[in-house]
Amino acid sequence: MTDITRRNFVKFLGGSIALLPLASCSFLMKKAPGDLLKSQGLFPSDKDDLILAEGLKYDIVSKWGDKINPTSEFGFNNDYTAFFPIANDRGILWVNHEYPDVRFVSGYEKGMKRTLKQVEEEMKSVGGSLIEIKKDEQGKWSLVENSKYNRRLDGMTEIPLVSERPIAGKTKAIGTLANCAGGVTPWGTVLTCEENFDGFYGDLLHDGTVEKSRLGWEMFHKRSPHHYGWVVEVNPFTGEAKKLTSIGRFAHECCTVVKAKDGRAVAFSGDDKRDEFVYKFISSKKDSLEEGELFVADFVNGKWLSLDINKSDILKKNFKDQTDVLIHCREAGRLLGATKMDRPEDFEIHPFTGDVYLTLTNNYSKNKPETKNNYHGKILKIVHKDNDYLLDSFESEDFVVGGVDSRISCPDNLAFDKSGNLWVTNDISGSMINKDPYKSFKNNGLYYIPTSGEHAGHVFQVASAPVEAELTGMSFTPDYKTLFLSVQHPGEKSRSVSRPSSHWPSHGNDMPRPAVVQISGKMLDKLVGNA
Repeated sequence: MTDITRRNFVKFLGGSIALLPLASCSFLMKKAPGDLLKSQGLFPSDKDDLILAEGLKYDIVSKWGDKINPTSEFGFNNDYTAFFPIANDRGILWVNHEYPDVRFVSGYEKGMKRTLKQVEEEMKSVGGSLIEIKKDEQGKWSLVENSKYNRRLDGMTEIPLVSERPIAGKTKAIGTLANCAGGVTPWGTVLTCEENFDGFYGDLLHDGTVEKSRLGWEMFHKRSPHHYGWVVEVNPFTGEAKKLTSIGRFAHECCTVVKAKDGRAVAFSGDDKRDEFVYKFISSKKDSLEEGELFVADFVNGKWLSLDINKSDILKKNFKDQTDVLIHCREAGRLLGATKMDRPEDFEIHPFTGDVYLTLTNNYSKNKPETKNNYHGKILKIVHKDNDYLLDSFESEDFVVGGVDSRISCPDNLAFDKSGNLWVTNDISGSMINKDPYKSFKNNGLYYIPTSGEHAGHVFQVASAPVEAELTGMSFTPDYKTLFLSVQHPGEKSRSVSRPSSHWPSHGNDMPRPAVVQISGKMLDKLVGNA
């Protein structure tokens, strides 16, 4: 990061300091751990391994194919994680499973005749896993096999649709899929977000256009695309689930919830697609996301625009009811003049300032020269006056701009630690890793950004992913002694099952296996402020 950028960052952070109560200002005086930062962190790597900065170590918690109970296996392409403590040494871990690589999951290769059995194997691999994990005396967490809490929600699970009316004639959907990031509610449930839903059953647009899917599941099961693309709320202790249509239907990367001053829930979510929008939902009842008002962001004017059909003549003219608006959020947002964004992904709330942080991953296309060609993305900060998330106005400013100078490209998932430091993963696509303009960044990684002290605003890499993998889904245990992290799609560009481009985590002849790992060590304690 350049000197000018650092000065701007300090000035930028200063705008939020006034929002802090006096007792919280101590975080601004802390210094970042010198032994990592003096060395500028970990250097980029292209090795087929999960490489960590000195003082950090990892162990696998669970990987694709592990038995979690007699009838279920840990799913494929693990993503978002959320930890729910049961006791000091026990807890439930929720893990998203985003999409299948059909070659590894069902054995399907191009040129083969597709079968129903193969498709249903793929359906079983997505959704989410609930697993009980237990910590031993050395602080290592491991799967508790056959725990009463261990269960799967997958592409074949029946889930109610919480909606004002039936959707496509149904009040229940079959399956949850495309589960990317998520969130945890103040009342202790987990939110899992259905992102690229159109890859499974295609889509049905507002103008009647039918789009085919990438996986072709609609050829085997006739299910409405309108049953997917929602935020799904799950009770981690029972597995009870429901699809919350109130928060809208689009490619949800995450759903981050914060309590407003009156106790109601406010949820932020982005549509992870080029030139799509950012949304805010305000609940109408405490401890519930089933009813409320959805807004879309106008960043040009710093306004939240209501998607309530009863408040907009143009929405009344183009949609038959509020459910129709929620099903077709993208079309509604365009009609209202919402700001097109560069793949809005994850939201997190700063634990001291209350400011809202958002990643914009990138916006480019080889085949569309009219696109912005923003290759590296950025992290944006959104401020509501007096942290009043109910306001319809806000201000926004760049926090970190991706690129060679800042040492990060394509920021994706975010997490704050107990000291207000920001942890970030990135998402350079597998087809572009180690190629221009991303060559200098090598494999995807995990990054640490202090928000105070002399290193405020500097980006330090602390982990490097295996070949073609993406690091996702960071979550901490309550004592911040362990960081859970997903290693997703290692070897995703493999030519075939017999010729994988990665062998992680076996380092041998086994096919690559997505896995959730736990990161710990003396350096983690220093980074988060435990030492």
